[in-house]
Amino acid sequence: MADAGDSNDNVFTPLDGGCTCGEVRYRMTAPPLFVHCCHCRWCQRETGSSFALNALIEPAQLQMPQGTVDFVLTPSASGRGQKYARCPRCHVALWSHYAGAGDAVCFVRVGTLDTPDRLPPDLHIFTMSKQPWVVLPPGTPAVHEYYERKDHWPAASLARWRALRG
Repeated sequence: MADAGDSNDNVFTPLDGGCTCGEVRYRMTAPPLFVHCCHCRWCQRETGSSFALNALIEPAQLQMPQGTVDFVLTPSASGRGQKYARCPRCHVALWSHYAGAGDAVCFVRVGTLDTPDRLPPDLHIFTMSKQPWVVLPPGTPAVHEYYERKDHWPAASLARWRALRG
């Protein structure tokens, strides 16, 4: 899993982030369950970029020290929609809730963190639609489409996931 801890003692330190205008600030108080880099066409369209880098975390581990977010429902490939948390002023997408996990997991946009370099991807997904000029780093796992959590997530993250799903 991505190393979100302090490089000296590997103890997690909170990760702060926010929108472009500064109205909304959030804090991740625990390491993410997993970080994946999605290369699907939907993520490309919705981000206006070549991929979306998502840090999955429980809502209880995502504090809001400043501001509030607006939730915007958008279409998705599944047909069940996706709920984006956006700054009400600058409209930057900070995290989303996908239909598969519902509100149980926040998919934080790593690029909105103050230190996004602390969360490199654990896995590249939907590489079948990856832009051909994007070169994946050697040693980082990649899958053609989506993945099975049990095949890629660390045991501690799987235990947290089971606790969420009850």
